[in-house]
Amino acid sequence: MPIDLYYLPGSAPCRGAMLTAAAVGVELNLKNTDLMKGEHLTPEFLKLNPQHTIPTLDDNGFALWESRAIQQYLADKYGKSDSLYPKDPAKRALVNQRLYFDMGTLYQRFGDLYVSLNYYYIYSVPDDVRRRPQGRGEGEEAGRGPRVP
Repeated sequence: MPIDLYYLPGSAPCRGAMLTAAAVGVELNLKNTDLMKGEHLTPEFLKLNPQHTIPTLDDNGFALWESRAIQQYLADKYGKSDSLYPKDPAKRALVNQRLYFDMGTLYQRFGDLYVSLNYYYIYSVPDDVRRRPQGRGEGEEAGRGPRVP
């Protein structure tokens, strides 16, 4: 029976869970969860995940959220070997180190950069430049977006 994964297509944490499932050969029943419509705030979803976050995994009644926990669970339960998530404590510690670095440092820094670039683009770039079509065309400025310092 497929495992349900509540996800958002553009989400890096959701993709991590999906990639791990593919690596261990698990078929996922992907349930696109529209946050803008509040689908993660429905009584049914809150019963499954009181923190109302995605990704959320439902493995035949066992609910789990947080992408790295999902990845570890899938590797432990469905992995045919320990190549993704080693049993040896020292090797597993190195994998955990990378997972926690991703969660606590890398992902946060990426998010900060993304937000600051969007803020710069929205508030510092004139409307006519933001609305200029991208691509090749006539003139020196055709196809160029704003220059970010």
